[in-house]
Amino acid sequence: MSTGTADAPAECPAPPPPPAGGPRPALPAVHSWDEFTRLREVVVGDATHSRVPPLSDPSAWLNCYPELTPAELRGIGAGLFPRHVIEESNEDLAVLADTLRGLGVTVHQPPAVDHGVEYAGPGWRTTGRSSYCPRDLTLVVGSALIESPSPMRARYFEAFGWRPLFQDYLLRGAHWICAPRPRLDDSLFGTDEDGFPVLGEAEPAFEAANCLRLGRDVFYQVSRSGNELGLRWLESTLGLLGDVRVHPLRGVYEGTHIDSTVCLLRPGLVLLNPERIGPDTVPEPLKGWDVLWCPPMTGGPTAVPHTLSTPWVGMNLLMVDEGTAIVDGDQTELVRLLEGRGITVVPLRLRHSRVLGGGFHCVTLDTVREGGPEDYLG
Repeated sequence: MSTGTADAPAECPAPPPPPAGGPRPALPAVHSWDEFTRLREVVVGDATHSRVPPLSDPSAWLNCYPELTPAELRGIGAGLFPRHVIEESNEDLAVLADTLRGLGVTVHQPPAVDHGVEYAGPGWRTTGRSSYCPRDLTLVVGSALIESPSPMRARYFEAFGWRPLFQDYLLRGAHWICAPRPRLDDSLFGTDEDGFPVLGEAEPAFEAANCLRLGRDVFYQVSRSGNELGLRWLESTLGLLGDVRVHPLRGVYEGTHIDSTVCLLRPGLVLLNPERIGPDTVPEPLKGWDVLWCPPMTGGPTAVPHTLSTPWVGMNLLMVDEGTAIVDGDQTELVRLLEGRGITVVPLRLRHSRVLGGGFHCVTLDTVREGGPEDYLG
């Protein structure tokens, strides 16, 4: 059920040819255990209907602009992002999709749901947010699609846009799991001693982008978008899939997702954010790996004064295989760093990655990779 996208602009870089070789072995409908083996099938996001939900909602404050004071928050209007942000983002996503196809990857891009529709739960009311980041709400481990219980009310129905695709995967043999739907009442949300929002422990809540996969190992970042109860639920659920180990990362980054802090490039090689991790705080399972410290990010002015992501979203890259990475072309120092380790870089752009809150890893969801449940840490 792949859907077409707009033609790539003329300046789209020519992708390298797919690796030579004979026919690839058949894989299950869903088969993805890691972040770096050969990518075979992927979902790409759609920026259409992307919007800022009502920010009087504590879950929106927590997940969108947690560094702003209540007074600053009141200066941000809810509603659609500027038209040029949505249109240019969709142009960039079309280039990404076409580039992946040129690399031999099957691409699905289901249309975005209408995030302007208002809906409610007991004690709260909101609109939706965006279909730009399919990585955020679905964790793929092996043959399982796991819908995560986001702590953000505006994301409650976001994954419905991918459900026709997931149902097709189900009919072709995948396992489809949905975490317990959270109530998301006010008891889940609190503030710290400085008055900024925090995620509580009233019920399991986490987003899939709090996780990274490494064969039989999964990393889970405890943060504003993933609590300890969410970790416990994920541990118990992954235990049903076999010998899968979950590694909590605590005190690393109190923001949201993990993939602008830790990027697994290939076995034994990891890219780390030096603002959040130091030589003495490398996660225990990765000690002994070769570490690339991400250089400072390059970035100009943004289309709006307050963005959903920090400049570090520029290190949010997508590995097509262990020797090929799709990287923000503006991050020339990062490109040189990766090329110095023998990684072929395909430089592309996501002009509004900070505004909409996602780089190349965020806006994709790999459903088929060639790797299996290897023990990379043994």
